[in-house]
Formats: sequence, C-alpha cells, structure tokens
Amino acid sequence: MTNFSAQIDFLKGHSTYAQRWLNAQPEWEGWLASHAYQEIDSALIRSLLMSCEAGIANEEQDESQFMADLRLARQRLMLCLGFRDLNGLADLDEVTHSLSSFAEMAIALSIAFIRKDLNRSFGAPWSVVSNAEMPLMVVGMGKLGGRELNLSSDIDLIFLYEQEGETQGGFKNISHQEWFTQMGRRLIKMLSEHDANGFVFRVDMRLRPNGDSGPLVCSLDMLEEYLMVQGREWERYAWIKGRLIAPLTNSASFAVCEKELDQIIRPFVYRRHLDYGVIAAIRDLHRQIQREAEKRSSGRYGRSRDIKLGRGGIREIEFLAQMFQLMRGGTDPRFRTRPTLEVLSLIEKRGILPAGEVQALRDAYVFLRRLEHRIQIWDDQQTHYLPEAESDCARLAQAMAGPHLSQTSAQFLAELEGHQNTVSELFEKAFVLDDGERLDLAPLAHDWELNKNYFPESSARWQVWSGGPKERQLPEKSRLIFHNLIRRAADNLQAEGAHQIAADSTLLRFFDLLLAIAGRSAYLSILSEYPRALSNVLALLKASQWGAQYLTRHPYLLDHLLNSSAETLLVEHPEDYWREVKATLNMRLDDVIVDGDNSEQAMDILRVTHHTETFITLLADLGIGVSHPLPVEKVSDHLSALADLILQTTLERVWPAIAKKFNLPEDQTSSHSAPFAVISYGKLGGKELGYASDLDLVFLYQAQESDYAAQEIYGLLAKRMISWLTTYTSAGRLFEIDTRLRPNGSAGFLVTNADAFKSYQLREGHNSAWVWEHQALTRARFSAGNITVGQFFDVVRFEVLSQPRDINALRNEILEMRRKVHAGHPNPGGMFDLKHDSGGMVDIEFIVQFLVLAYSHQYHQLIGNLGNIALLHIAGEIELIKKSTAQEVANAYRLFRARQHRLRLDGLEKTRVDIESESALVSVRNAVLNLWQQIFKAPSNL
Repeated sequence: MTNFSAQIDFLKGHSTYAQRWLNAQPEWEGWLASHAYQEIDSALIRSLLMSCEAGIANEEQDESQFMADLRLARQRLMLCLGFRDLNGLADLDEVTHSLSSFAEMAIALSIAFIRKDLNRSFGAPWSVVSNAEMPLMVVGMGKLGGRELNLSSDIDLIFLYEQEGETQGGFKNISHQEWFTQMGRRLIKMLSEHDANGFVFRVDMRLRPNGDSGPLVCSLDMLEEYLMVQGREWERYAWIKGRLIAPLTNSASFAVCEKELDQIIRPFVYRRHLDYGVIAAIRDLHRQIQREAEKRSSGRYGRSRDIKLGRGGIREIEFLAQMFQLMRGGTDPRFRTRPTLEVLSLIEKRGILPAGEVQALRDAYVFLRRLEHRIQIWDDQQTHYLPEAESDCARLAQAMAGPHLSQTSAQFLAELEGHQNTVSELFEKAFVLDDGERLDLAPLAHDWELNKNYFPESSARWQVWSGGPKERQLPEKSRLIFHNLIRRAADNLQAEGAHQIAADSTLLRFFDLLLAIAGRSAYLSILSEYPRALSNVLALLKASQWGAQYLTRHPYLLDHLLNSSAETLLVEHPEDYWREVKATLNMRLDDVIVDGDNSEQAMDILRVTHHTETFITLLADLGIGVSHPLPVEKVSDHLSALADLILQTTLERVWPAIAKKFNLPEDQTSSHSAPFAVISYGKLGGKELGYASDLDLVFLYQAQESDYAAQEIYGLLAKRMISWLTTYTSAGRLFEIDTRLRPNGSAGFLVTNADAFKSYQLREGHNSAWVWEHQALTRARFSAGNITVGQFFDVVRFEVLSQPRDINALRNEILEMRRKVHAGHPNPGGMFDLKHDSGGMVDIEFIVQFLVLAYSHQYHQLIGNLGNIALLHIAGEIELIKKSTAQEVANAYRLFRARQHRLRLDGLEKTRVDIESESALVSVRNAVLNLWQQIFKAPSNL
C-alpha cells in the first residue's frame, strides 16, 4: 500500500465525515493527492473559492449556485485539513489559521454577493463623513477573533455599521438599519443554512448587545451607549477576542472602521491601571460554567468528559490567559493580542509565571486542541465530549497517536488526565481557589481588638477609625476586607516576633496604605486574594518609610509585590532589562497616538513608567524578590539609566510637534535628526542619582551663528521638555529640573549653541566659565539627544579638563568655594552631617574635583566620568595620593553613601548621625580629614 493510500485510509478510519464525502466525490482523492502535502496557505484557499469569486462577477449566477460553490469549497478544505492533521503533516497553527482565513474570505465574498443585489434594490448606505459607500462591519469574536477556529467550529459574529441615515440610489431608499439588517440575515443564511452540500459555518450572534433580544445589527453609537450603560463583566472577556474581519484588511475603509471600533472597545475592556478586580469575577464565571459542565458530564469520565468546559479543560487555560490580559492590557498593549498561545508566551516572557508552568499550559493547550479536532472530524459535529464506548475511545486514542504509532485507551486517558490535572492545579494556583489561603471575609468578632500593648498607636488609630464616617462610607465588602486585612497584618507581625515599636510603626504605615486604597476595590483585591502580596507589603513597610509613602502615593505599584520577577532580571541582566523597558514604554506611547491632543496621556505614561521602575529598583534595593539586596552604587546606576531613558523618550515625543510648528523639512522631523543634546550634571551626571534627586540639566544645540531661528526652535524644545518633566498630572510629576548650571546661569539663554558653549568653557573672551563651573563639568555627561552633539560636548569637556592650571590658585579657589558651600549648610547640633560636614561626602567630592582639574593635563585617565570611588583609585595608581589613602577615602565615600541612602529610606531629610557611637565612621572620617589637610593645607570649614 502506498503512503498516500495508507494516509487516506487513516483519514477515513477516523472520520465518517471524510468517508462520506470521498465516497460522494471520488475525484477529490486525486485533488488531495496533489494538494495535501503542501502547507495550506491563502493562495490555496483562494483557489478553492475561485468559483465563488467568479460568481460575484457573473450577473446571471443565482444565490443557490453561489451557496453550493461556497459549501463545496468548505468541504474540500476540511478534508485537506483533516488529512494533514490526522497524519501529522500540519501543526495546530496551520489548522486554526487556515480555517480562520477561510471564514474571513467566505464572509467577504458573501457580503460582496449580497451587496450587489441589495444595491440594485435599495441603493447603497452612504457615509457623509467619508463620502463613500458604508461597509458592513463584521466583528469576529471568540475563536474566529483569535484566529483559532477548530475543525467544526461555530463562528461568533457581531454586525455593526458606522452611522444612521438612508440609502442612496436604487428603486426604494430604506434606512441604514433596515439595509444592514437585510444584509445580516442573508449573510447568516448564506453561511449556516444546510442543503445537499452541507453548510459553511454555524453562526452564533448571541454576543451582540442584548443578545437574542437585541437588534441584529447596531450602529457604532448604539454599541458605545450599550457598553457604557449596560456592558457586563463577561462581555469584557468576550471582547478581548473581538477582531474586525470585514471590510477586508486591504480595503480603503478598513483602517477607518478599525480605529472607530477600537476607540469604543478599548476603554470598555481594558482599564488604565492594573485591574485585579477581574480575579473574583472570572472565578465566579468559571464556577457557573463548571456547574453547567457537571450537569452535562456523566458516565465513566465524569467532569473530565467535557474537554473544553470541564475540569482542566481548554476554557481554564483561556480564562487564565484572559485574566492576565484584562489585568494588564490597559498598561501593556502587548496583552491585547488575541491568540491564547501568544498570550501564554507573553506571560512567560514577562516573568509573570515560571517558564515551566507556562510550557505545561502550552503543551496541555496543544494536546487538548488536537484532541478537540479529532473528536470533531469524526462526524463534523461541534462537540467537546469524550465518547463513552470503549471502541470509540480506542479509535480516538489511535487518532491521537497518528498512523505510525500505536496507543491504548489507557495510555491515552492517562496522558489526558495528566494534562487536565496540571491545568486544574495551575488554574487554581493562579486564582487562589483554596479558600484557606484567601482572606476570610467574615465579620470580625464583636470582642476583637488590636493588642494595645503590642500596637499602642495602631490601636488608638483603629479606635478612631472604627465606626467613624470614613468607615461607614465604604461598601460592605470593602469594609470586611479592610477589617480582615488589619487583623491578618497584626497577626503576622506579632507572629514574626518583630520588635514592638517596629511592629507598631509597620502597622500604622499599613493603615495609611489601606486608607489610600479603600475606595479602590481592585487594589484591595490584590491584598485579599494573594497572601504573598500581603507579606511582601508588610516587608516593604517595615523596611522603609520612604518606600511606604511611595507605595501609598502610587498604589497601582502593588502588583510588583505580587510578581517580583522583574527585580531579578534587573539585577542579573540590566542591559536586557532596560531594552525591554524602553520597548514597552514606546509601545505604550505609540498606543495613545501621541500628538498635541494626547500629550497629557503621554505624560501620564511617562510618570507611571518612572514610578514603576523606581519601585522595582527599590524592591531590589531592599532585597524583596531578589537573593541579595542591590548595593547603593547599583541602585544609583539603575535610577540614572531610568532618568536617561525618560529624558530621551521625552525628547523623541516632543520634537515632532516642534518641527511641525516651525515647518521644518520632513527629513528633520525625527528626533534623531535634531542637532540637540541634553547634558546632565551633578548626581545624574555622576550616575549617583537618588530616589528623589533633582536633575541638573544643560541644553546644547548645533547651528550656524547666522541661523537666528535656531535659538527660538531649540529654546521651545527645551521649554516643552521641562514642561513634560515637571508638570503635575493625574499621575504626579517626574522631576524637579535645575538649569542654573548653563553658561551665565539664570541670566543666560535656556539653550546654548554648542560653539558658544565651547568658547565659554575654554575662557575665550570676557564671558567665560568660573572654576566652580569646571568643577561641575567633572561630573557632566551626555544623557539624551543627538549623538553627534553629545560627542562634541565630550570633546569640549576633554579640552577643558585637560588644560594646565596654576595649582595654588586652583587650590585657593576650590577651598573658597568649599567654605561657601559649608556656610550654606550650617549644622549647629552635635550630630555629624554625612554629606556637608568636614570629613564628609562633599569634602571627598571636592578632593576628587581638585585632582581632576589639577592633573588631567598630565594624566588623561582622570578625565573619564567614572565616579568618585574609581577616580580615587586612579589617583592612587598614578601616585598623586597614597594607594592606602585612596582606598581608605574610597571606603569612606562608599560607607557615607550607604548610610545616607539608608537614612533616606527611613524617611529622614537630614542625614545626620551620632558619629561618636560608631567607631567605623570616626575612622573613615579621619582619613578624609587627613587627605583634605594634605591637599588643601587648611580645614574646609574655616
């Protein structure tokens, strides 16, 4: 027996549907022999539908012949797909995509055929907005929307049209509603009516507004009003898959229709912030479906008989994917993709679930969908039930194994049960279905109260709040969650054996957080649904007052206390991490189509991104979600990289509008073409940025001196950038910006021509830089903008820093400047100011700046903007100072920074310590004082 003969026999042996059609159309075997060994693509599908396309052009062809051609095309496609699928020649994607593409083409051809007839009788529906014929907008829902149709799938459709009005032309004008209703009815008939040649697709219209009781077709206005007023939670899940499939994607009207539909659907489906409220809603819907499945599932397989809706079935995988889509799709556009397997891959890529778990879900999904196809190809029935008879089960087991392997029913059922068990376990884990883990929402006992001895301040706070007006304003469920979260937090803190004062402070901070989120049920849901989130919240609140306040101001960051894989990626692969952050940020900004009208949305996205990445850095800093806390130097590196990213992105989004305003040529509208650069000084310039640091910025541009418009153009660009960075929006503000380090300070232009900057810094002419400006230049670098301008700045910086200087004059000027700085930060108390007091961080910074300015003309390695610690070591290597001294002072700087950082996290503005009680601080401070005396021959504060 030839290979083809064996494969045909295998198809017939596992599909009575195929056997019937091959008996009725024996010539189709020859067609299969010549076509079934190539991947099914759009060209093959078009060839199957060629007679239908010809029928549209033929004015004489009647509807019955068109329907017959459509049905015969469908049967040949099904046979080809069945042959390839059963014989292991096609993967799941080929099967589902081919069927979905066929459905789209069949719908488009049917619409074209019907439209020709309707236009003759009633004229055409006309859009006064586009001055064009108005299309029927067909939305594919469910598996068609996700391009995931199965071998005997219904297609879920919704019919829409743009606007009301009357048709134009024809023998009788009717309303658009009537015209499109006739179109819809005839389209359903053309696709789903059974005749001698079968049917094309069963059509389900129940997902339309108001279901079977609603109109068959809706205008976009009707759809928008329905979703705003009556849209239900389950309809959000349904519309995740919604995809416009007609008019055709290559038609002129498709983009317009898609945009109009997207503006209605997106805000209904996706919330602007992470939406954890969907967890309980999906869980409730799943329970309803489970109850229905259990009623229908009887016999020896019980609940496992229904491989779609039963335990561990296809629907549980889809629900799990949809949960993350609804939760995150508002903040990450990538989660708006429709195919389930793509969503699972994104969940893995984003680190939301472990790779092993996602692979198990992926394997189960492919197995169950392949099984679904083998159940359905048997008799072309839309069913998801395992057969009861042992012989049928044995046949199904062999169909799953394929023609070259043998498999018993027991082996097949064991594999199926393994997948179902895995799916069920992962589904329950994702939705925390174990009631013992979730928060108990029973009312607190009447005699319950906080332990006054252990939580004295929290207890007083509870007494004031309990029964007060703010508590009474909460919905009953939110009030129960609030009460039980306080109880569980107190129990956890007390069980840990935390110090009483620390425990009370932590609970007070938790109280503040709950008050901030009490009105947002989605945020309360995170803490009530996920015990891990609650424990991580308490760990953060205990570790950092600044972190507690930050989370309270931005509660949407709670998500990162549940899913902490981002911190690990940040620590272990920072370059990959920031590439991903940039890609995500640009995708989100592109998603709001940034222009003058969307600038506030864009600014909000920048702020949310900055808050998110700052918080992730904070978690890594505190050791939450990572094996070891991030050192302070790495924290500053990450915060500086984030600031650079925000500056670059802001420039990229602001510049096109500026270029358009000044009618610049099209090739100059790209931000990369603008000869403009952002130079950072101070903490950002030295990559020592803290969580709440200001940004010291200077703006440079390159233009001919005779180009008088350049100052205005780039001045406006800088002003717009500052506005984007500093304006308060609903999401807060990004940075405080200080531009006083530009040439001539506040009296100078906001932006500086690069050549003029060079002249100023190199003391060419009467208008020249001061020594303190050269000190500042030691910690300056290119942060964003045009790389050519950035390189020009680097050259100027090198020239300035490598100039020979009078060392005695330099020493006196820097000493004088240090004393001015000291006078500006008086410290009358006995505590040691880590930054400003003699022997502190500023002394070290001034020492390094002196060494750079005094000796860079001899030792160019000092010019690199490497940070104070690295520069001290270089100074030791070239013997400007002793190596041992360099090491001691570097250690001092590292210790001071770490202590300052820790005090800032504890919420202290002044970073002052009782130095006498800490011998390590005394020792390193003395090392700094000794080096200062060696270099400057005088104290820094006298």
